[in-house]
Amino acid sequence: MRARYAVLFTLVISCLLMSSTAPGEDSDLSSRTEKSASATAPDPLLQLLVSKGVLNADEARTLTGTPAEQRARLLDLLKQKGILSAADYESLTTPSASAQVAPNLIASTTPILPAVLANPAPEPQPAKPAAPKVIPGVAPLRVLQLEPSKPDGLIPDLKLGSGARLKLYGMVKTSVIYDTSSPYGTDMPLPGFITASGTAFDPGPTSSPEFHAKARFARVGANFEWPDIAGSNTAITGKLEFDFEGNFSRALNRNISTIRSSMASIRLAFGRVDHRFNDNTSAFLVFGQDWTPFGSSTLPNLFETTGLGLGFGTLYERAPQVRFGVGHKFGGSRNLFFQPEFAIVMPAYGNDPSNVADQLGYGEKQGADSGRPEVQARLVTQWQLDKAPGVAPAQLIFSGVQGDRKVMVRSTDIPLCNNPDTAICPSSTVFRAAFPRGTETTTSRAGWTAELQLPTRYVTVITKYWNGSDLRWYFVGSLFSNFNDTSGLATLKSCLDAKGAAATCDGVSNDGSSTLLFGLDKTTGAAMFAPERPVRSQGGFLNVGFPLSRIFGADPAGRNAGWQLYFHYAYDEAKARDVRRVGNTRQKNDLAAGTLVYKMNNLVSFVLEESLYRTRAVGDPSGVKPFPTYRGVPAREWHDFRSEFGPIFTF
Repeated sequence: MRARYAVLFTLVISCLLMSSTAPGEDSDLSSRTEKSASATAPDPLLQLLVSKGVLNADEARTLTGTPAEQRARLLDLLKQKGILSAADYESLTTPSASAQVAPNLIASTTPILPAVLANPAPEPQPAKPAAPKVIPGVAPLRVLQLEPSKPDGLIPDLKLGSGARLKLYGMVKTSVIYDTSSPYGTDMPLPGFITASGTAFDPGPTSSPEFHAKARFARVGANFEWPDIAGSNTAITGKLEFDFEGNFSRALNRNISTIRSSMASIRLAFGRVDHRFNDNTSAFLVFGQDWTPFGSSTLPNLFETTGLGLGFGTLYERAPQVRFGVGHKFGGSRNLFFQPEFAIVMPAYGNDPSNVADQLGYGEKQGADSGRPEVQARLVTQWQLDKAPGVAPAQLIFSGVQGDRKVMVRSTDIPLCNNPDTAICPSSTVFRAAFPRGTETTTSRAGWTAELQLPTRYVTVITKYWNGSDLRWYFVGSLFSNFNDTSGLATLKSCLDAKGAAATCDGVSNDGSSTLLFGLDKTTGAAMFAPERPVRSQGGFLNVGFPLSRIFGADPAGRNAGWQLYFHYAYDEAKARDVRRVGNTRQKNDLAAGTLVYKMNNLVSFVLEESLYRTRAVGDPSGVKPFPTYRGVPAREWHDFRSEFGPIFTF
């Protein structure tokens, strides 16, 4: 590119030299006429530069004056636009040997064809990366940044006029998948025995084996950096990332071809400010949507990333937030680093409105309706466990979360009693009389994690344990949120809804995503509703990675340097007592997987993953409620053997 600009620039300078005249010729009328004409006529080379987008029309009009003045202005302009580097500018503004000769000693004013035109220099070829000296160990997957960004540390692909620098990245990932059982018809595994929201789990007489091929893993992102003119101790960076894992489009030109028309959706969008107080201490602020500090620090190396163990014990999330942290490097032989972080996060619970229009309008309300943010924190300790080259540092992380969810029921949505003449229900409006303005209830979310990452030269072990309540939003807890605690409540068999139709004695929340169950106190007979309780759960995972090529001594620069093998096991358990009160039988989910990776180079990999997804139902001690139906018969367990293979192309 620079060579082409050099050619255009040389042509411009040559034209300027041709239009100049020798001393004394200004007295000739024809020379003055030609000079006037050349001064007013548009320069074809400047027009060419404008048409190529090198200059705009306003910039071209500023190139007036004598040839020397035009040359100086053009050089300054090309330097400002980044076409000429500082070294190029210096070499072009330094007088050449011929320029130092008196004009009357120059034999001819006809420009000689420059060497760059006679023998154009070849386009510079990118240098090949140096061959690696060692095969690295398996690096843990870390989505949250720990150590501070360095000022001017981003090597950009683009420089914007504002001074911001931008570097693009992304991946194209395609896989073919075979499931021995996929009752929901999804291209990602979900826990078994889900029957909520009209979803029918029982596929029919068979286990519903399915084949899928998908490319909606595709992901594109950009890292940003903005210059800080106030000093060199502050770095201002950012990230914008999206993928095509969204739902499938429903439109007239897509209804038939929805299977290939998945929608783009935002993943990350944030700005970050890092400030170094000294060589050892720094602080940062993050504003925007990022991975949550609660639970997202440690993620497994799995090929299936549409769900990434959704409902099977992984625990992670991305959410809008404001996060602050202070890091301190203690140093020493293990390069110890410690950082506490605190975040105010948008509260969300995964209870989607039943009305699609409402969901499109505000997503979900029950977290925001609490009137307070969710609070999260994490503590990270990092040190170098194995000092061998190519081994990442180890980390120990503790994280926690606390938030509130509020359910509100309007007075018009409180049910009417359907048997007012009996002693059980003395009046049809007994519930509305007790709650004339409607009612509300609040439940609390709390959770914590302990996470450990131990990379070494021959094996990398990562593990996480989590425990909490109402963790559906974080894709765990068997995907349960809460239940109505009917202890001490005399429930009624029949009520009327707001339209007078026979219904259960439920009051639907103002967003339609949950209900409150109304009844009478068993002792006093007073009208009341069953309070909501969060479903309690626990789980975790263990992921072990082996750098096979390093273990077997492969050549770091050879084709066999990129073999890796992972084993993974995850467990997700909701408390059986709470599950029975939810009215569902899904309780335990686990996942076992083996993943073989061949890295052809740093940008291209091929992956084969074999996995087993399993869900077990909780038993009914009374024996009254049967197990859920699967393949037409009651079943206590569902499982899916899944095979997935495909390449990953990154850039």
